[in-house]
Amino acid sequence: MKVVILGSGQMLMNLIAGCMDAGCEIVGVFRYDKVRYPLVDRFFVDLFNPSLEYTYIKSHKLYEINARSANSAEFKKEILKLNADVVLVGTWGEKLKKNIINLPKLATINVHPSLLPKYRGPNPYLQAIKHLETKSGVTFHLMDENFDTGAILLQKVVPIEPTDTGTELRKKTALASREGVCELLKTLNSEIIIPIAQDEKHASYFTQISEDDVMLDFSKSAQDVSAHIRAFHPWFKCYFPHGKNFFVPNAYELEILENNSTLTDIGTIIEKDHKCKSITVLCGDNRFLKMEEVRLYGYLSRFFTSFYIKYMVKKF
Repeated sequence: MKVVILGSGQMLMNLIAGCMDAGCEIVGVFRYDKVRYPLVDRFFVDLFNPSLEYTYIKSHKLYEINARSANSAEFKKEILKLNADVVLVGTWGEKLKKNIINLPKLATINVHPSLLPKYRGPNPYLQAIKHLETKSGVTFHLMDENFDTGAILLQKVVPIEPTDTGTELRKKTALASREGVCELLKTLNSEIIIPIAQDEKHASYFTQISEDDVMLDFSKSAQDVSAHIRAFHPWFKCYFPHGKNFFVPNAYELEILENNSTLTDIGTIIEKDHKCKSITVLCGDNRFLKMEEVRLYGYLSRFFTSFYIKYMVKKF
């Protein structure tokens, strides 16, 4: 089976590995960097600061497709020339047109990092953690002209641990994608797979994150605030204000504590420790969120975090 892979990052590398595990012939790889960066910029990045996926592709001597877009005439020409049976798409920023989707002999298959139909749209890793899910996964589905709506071919489930950030969930999902694509391609090569339509009653779609989303809201439960911080890592920094300054919490240094005091004012700082850069805040569910290794926002300001906590932060 001849396969063309479109993608970026960990997902792209694991799809390549899964195809090789399945014994398929990878006839072409199209990195999203080819679309994201102008030709000259990309040349110098690949030369002086090559990405992991670029190095991975070169180490396996895979053919790289050159095109300005997956919807371009040159990409269409490449797919026809390569005579692809399957096109796999994982972590891609463009919406593919119908004439491109219909190019391969068998199918164009999208690899979406959630258990569809839940969490359609960009960055489902973030949304799954933010919404306190205990599991997520990866869905292989037929691509259509809409985002993440095509019939499902295969799903793999991954657990979400209480301390997981987006970093851990993305890594686990990419590894599950390697296993899933190997299984899927082997099955496609030997038998018929009946696609299953997505149940729209359970569908959810989330758009891109806005500036307002990065600000923490301590009127929510301590669990919600903790999940919010972990979900946004490593893509975005979360903030909470103190006077005219802002603190940035560490997604790996969070602890929820019971309130054994008589304090009830939400947002109250009830404890601090400048040595471990710790601030503890009362949340909306009457529990405390202890945040260690916080830092002040700003390149220079962060070096004065301990001093600021010691002398400027007042606890109840």
